[in-house]
Amino acid sequence: MDELNMEEMPLPALFEQAKKIHDEASESSINQERVRKGCEILRVCEEMIGKLGLFSRNETKDDISTANLKYILVPYYLAELTEKIAEDDRIEVLKASQAKLKEFISFCETMELVPEDEIEASTQGGPSSSVDRRAKKIARFKRQRAAESKLLELKERKERRGRSTKAAALSSPVETGEDDVLDDDGEEEREAWLTTISLALCKAFDLLEMLMKEEEILSAVREKQLQDGEKEFSQLILDERTQKVESWHRNAAARARYTKPAAPITCATFAQDVIEGRAKVSEAHEHKHQPLLFGPASLVGVNPTTERERIAAQVFQPHYRLPTMSIEEAGLTEMNMMNKWQERNVKLMEEANSSWYKDGPKSRPGEDDEEEDGDAAQEKARAWDDWKDENPRGAGNKKLTPCG
Repeated sequence: MDELNMEEMPLPALFEQAKKIHDEASESSINQERVRKGCEILRVCEEMIGKLGLFSRNETKDDISTANLKYILVPYYLAELTEKIAEDDRIEVLKASQAKLKEFISFCETMELVPEDEIEASTQGGPSSSVDRRAKKIARFKRQRAAESKLLELKERKERRGRSTKAAALSSPVETGEDDVLDDDGEEEREAWLTTISLALCKAFDLLEMLMKEEEILSAVREKQLQDGEKEFSQLILDERTQKVESWHRNAAARARYTKPAAPITCATFAQDVIEGRAKVSEAHEHKHQPLLFGPASLVGVNPTTERERIAAQVFQPHYRLPTMSIEEAGLTEMNMMNKWQERNVKLMEEANSSWYKDGPKSRPGEDDEEEDGDAAQEKARAWDDWKDENPRGAGNKKLTPCG
């Protein structure tokens, strides 16, 4: 399977193929080509899960649908297959596997899937006594045994239900109780995946401790080799690694001219189509909202030309108002509103934090003219008062009066 075919395959098919390779590697030893192929498929699954946005840090296990629960195991499967890769530099393989295990455990802790005693042991930190380590291992072993027995019980129950359903279908042609059977299957499937994740957590904690001890031993051996005078051998390894890194960077720079990262998928409808195999990730999508249409199938999606067709298209309309935009369009509209609101707040904060208080009082334009006009008016009023004091009322009209 080349890279092009893997990108065109739906996510469930990729996961099933990767799970098959992981099961083969867990039960028996397989060749390195098969292991690397499984790692490549799981990386493609991780990329598709990130593009589809199946999980969120704000969710818990109850918010995740049953069909998407199995994709939580992708980092765990990738960690186990990475640990089985044979490389000259074993320490780098151990670090990559530990990173994926920590990613898996951290995400399960966010989803509230990690037991309380494991969380308490990880938060305490520091060296623990041998009694505590033994009690923790015993509790983990009991959880692992309980999960394995529960998975076996669910598998046997499903097989019995399948045999009884097949026998009932052969004995009576009338099918009854299909909804109840489907509900039971859905609940059992969810319970099975949650139990599988719990079992994977137990194994992940044990594997993480084992890899950390192996890394510690190999690091000590490498330091001892360096101290014993094998620096030339180590220098050859470093030179070879440097050449690999430089060639990788050159190839990546050459590919970057012609490749462009795929845009993330933000439409929930298109993401569901990609998951179920009806669409491909590489296909373009314009996020156009298509409202639900009701009425006769012959008129759905057709513009009515006559009054009769318009009235017929309105048959069986819902009693509630249909949405005028999709969730994605509403989110983009709200995001634009928030961006404008933030830009306005930034401007207001810049105006509020300006240095107007440092520059002293500044006169507004026209204040000087108003002050000059006020002084002139005041002087004119004083001169008028002085003139009225020197010229009493009626003093100039004495000659006009009869008794003057």
